Amino acid sequence: MTAEKKFGVVLVEDHPMFREQLAQLIGKEPDMAVLGEADNIHAALELIERKKPDVAVVDLTLKGPTGLELIKNLKAKELEVPVLVLSMHDETLYAERVLKAGGRGYITKNEVSREVMVAIRAVLRGEIYVPSKIASRILESVSMGRKSENGVSQLTDRELEVFELIGRGRSTREISSFLHLGMSTVDTYRARIKTKLHLENSSQLCHEAIRWVSDGQKAPV
Repeated sequence: MTAEKKFGVVLVEDHPMFREQLAQLIGKEPDMAVLGEADNIHAALELIERKKPDVAVVDLTLKGPTGLELIKNLKAKELEVPVLVLSMHDETLYAERVLKAGGRGYITKNEVSREVMVAIRAVLRGEIYVPSKIASRILESVSMGRKSENGVSQLTDRELEVFELIGRGRSTREISSFLHLGMSTVDTYRARIKTKLHLENSSQLCHEAIRWVSDGQKAPV
């Protein structure tokens, strides 16, 4: 098979070692080629616009705004590249968010290499890929509507992003810089999170956020 006929893959991942391992895994496939790599959404957008890959494999945690933001930006720019999210984040909390944002699949880094390739090929065929156990939960969530949401699961994507950064010890100023948001905007998100999680003050917010991150980001709080 000639290089021109290979499926082009772009990797968006902020850990160089894992990115290298993933590139090696994909490089072993006779019909696939890695076209480029990025560790933030700005570089990823430029790379995808330039290379026009057949699929983008994206982590949620990047340098700066998350992979969710990348998916939304791709949709806004009408860049029709299917995205498979490969992440350590809890699939029960994030898989549905990824699909709602426009992603075509979700798989965790805990899966074996063979399953990762199954997911990539499913997305390349135009299918949506999520583990069967998660698919049933998503269908149940859809059938029940937002009434089924509680705790952290009721936070918006941006609120969840801020909550995680609080749990990782980031100050309002640091979160503002990291997400390219105004400090007043971050304060607004903090206030909304406290309301939704029934937390009385910033001390409780920090405590719950740290506990949630320490527990492996399992919903709900």
